[in-house]
Amino acid sequence: GLISNIINIVIFLKAGVKDNVTTLLLSLALSDLVFIALITPSACALVILNFAKYWPWPFDGMFLYFLPYWPAFTAYDLSAFISVALGVMRCACVAMPLKFKVVFTRTRTIRFVLFLVVLAVSLRVPVLTIFRVMHRADPVTNSSVLHVVAVNRKAMSRINDVMNRGVIIWVKYAIMVSCVGILSFKLAQASRIRRSCTETASQAGEKNTKEGLAPKDLQVIKSVVLVCTIFILSQLPFLLSSTARLITPQYTSNGQMRYLYNSISTISLFCSYLNASINIFVYYNFNSKYRFVFL
Repeated sequence: GLISNIINIVIFLKAGVKDNVTTLLLSLALSDLVFIALITPSACALVILNFAKYWPWPFDGMFLYFLPYWPAFTAYDLSAFISVALGVMRCACVAMPLKFKVVFTRTRTIRFVLFLVVLAVSLRVPVLTIFRVMHRADPVTNSSVLHVVAVNRKAMSRINDVMNRGVIIWVKYAIMVSCVGILSFKLAQASRIRRSCTETASQAGEKNTKEGLAPKDLQVIKSVVLVCTIFILSQLPFLLSSTARLITPQYTSNGQMRYLYNSISTISLFCSYLNASINIFVYYNFNSKYRFVFL
């Protein structure tokens, strides 16, 4: 994830960020990179706490696990918002191709991305304020040591579960599925038109140039559809788990269904890593300019 997103950022910058799609793809690579970079200490902490808990580490493992966890998923939320924006913009491009470049300019896209950053941080404020670093007296060494303290954890987590893991995630998911459905329909329609034109041209013995969408537009739509589909599939375990958590009180890390909850949570976390890491293959296969700079 770290390597692929660094490569994506370098290639987009070298290719030139001149349009709204490239601006969003660069922003997506940046937010994915921040997510992977911040979640890595939490992943390391899990290894430490499970296999070397009593080793005399010079730091508290909870620092690694708790402090970067919610900032990391704030960046992941930003990636989700950008993915939704990609789908919506491509639908708008298909619906109003003549007005699209006038309405969705590069400057407006940058402003919109900055708005999404503020939105992602604002929505995660309840959980971003839970964990704090404080001093605690150690009677063995007669000194104070730093440790992590949770403040209003239950109330803030509940707000986060209802708002971010409930309402907002379903809205994002519904918009994304709708966009993929519309764009997939347009791709199928364009394919039928091109096939019909080819057959007509072959029957007439001449070249027919009338096509529904330009090849470059088709490639862009295909790449956006794939990026959005990866997001939809990677979010599905998390969506189902979050909904079950709201409905079933026992579906928690400490409840009667904790083994199922922990298993689904692990799968969801793996899918989030995967979602933030594999877009490089989509860009390489469906973006000729990206492939040229990459090679």
